[in-house]
Amino acid sequence: MLFESLNIIEPILKAVQEEGYTTPTPIQAQAIPIVLQGTDLLGCAQTGTGKTAAFAIPILQLLKAKKNFDKRRKIRSLIVTPTRELAIQIDESFKAYGRHTGLVSTVVFGGVNQNPQTTALRVGVDILIATPGRLLDLMNQGHLTLRDVEIFVLDEADRMLDMGFIHDVRKLIAELPQKRQSLFFSATMPPEIVKLASTILHNPLKVSVTPVSSTVDIIKQFVYFVDKGNKNDLLIEILKDKAIKTALVFTRTKHGADKVVKILLKHDIKAEAIHGNKAQNARQRALSNFKDQTTRVLVATDIAARGIDVDDLEYVINFEMSNIAETYVHRIGRTGRAGAKGTALSFCDAEEKEFLRDVEKLINKKINVINNHPFPLIDHHPVKAPKQERRNTGHARPKPDVNANPQRRFSNTRSTR
Repeated sequence: MLFESLNIIEPILKAVQEEGYTTPTPIQAQAIPIVLQGTDLLGCAQTGTGKTAAFAIPILQLLKAKKNFDKRRKIRSLIVTPTRELAIQIDESFKAYGRHTGLVSTVVFGGVNQNPQTTALRVGVDILIATPGRLLDLMNQGHLTLRDVEIFVLDEADRMLDMGFIHDVRKLIAELPQKRQSLFFSATMPPEIVKLASTILHNPLKVSVTPVSSTVDIIKQFVYFVDKGNKNDLLIEILKDKAIKTALVFTRTKHGADKVVKILLKHDIKAEAIHGNKAQNARQRALSNFKDQTTRVLVATDIAARGIDVDDLEYVINFEMSNIAETYVHRIGRTGRAGAKGTALSFCDAEEKEFLRDVEKLINKKINVINNHPFPLIDHHPVKAPKQERRNTGHARPKPDVNANPQRRFSNTRSTR
């Protein structure tokens, strides 16, 4: 299937082709026709599936087709997303696909001076991409109204809940017109997400691609059992491999990310951190440096990493295992995109073994163990982690994956613990 077969109008099709796209991804092929017919949509799709184009392209086409007789531009489409990085990325996509339509988009988010944002709103925009907090703040100040919104998109709904935005989202929904088209996207569909979707959508059609429980097959996955105190040394050891041009490293906390960066810098490895305590311009600079490979290692927390979209990123390193199994899938999904190579390396200390088991249950696969490294796990019996810190997926324990191929650099692996 080609984009031409989706009945996309010429100005948008031209822009899509200029971006180098010819074949739609599965989410795009399924969602674009649904949105174009004006139907509400419930989409289960994670970052990296082409989700943004799946709603941006048809929204641009619908707004282009409906004439706005008021000379003043009104906010006719609202896209709400949880993080600043993702909001910026979505706005860039709208500008790229809509460059020949005459439609205007802008983005608003917190952590920066609001004056440029309010100036853009005064001039007038057709499409607004926003994070919940700044959007409510600007509404309360009287800088914008949502009464003219025709198409509403709630993106990354599961992350909205994780970040505590549910009350803000409900306030925003209450300000939207009853008569509207609504699109709802989430990487996972736990009961609370399904309940939220039911309050937003009217007779939606459902689209589901790349379920969160399945990791991209092309991504090679490995785990190192290592004592917590030796993780820094293991990371330095791995990064001695010059074949690793860039690596995205995940920690659970902002403080942990900063500590890892300090260690890497001491060993002359150019690294930067990206997390919620960083100013917006610092975050954007770090991401830009990482994309152009000026920075070799980007250390990120899970929330800050949403929206990081780097072409040809081959290595993701879980410096700390996440206590939520689904988060592991989101992390490693930053690599192996669009058929590119991808390798995910995880450092697991004794306290994190339960988190690893949860991951393996979720993906229904054993992750190969790298044994021949200089810092093997010594302390195998720590105090058991509190149960409330874990999230058990309840899946049956998988059988060992006897066909997995070990990493090129470390060949002596086992699938047993």
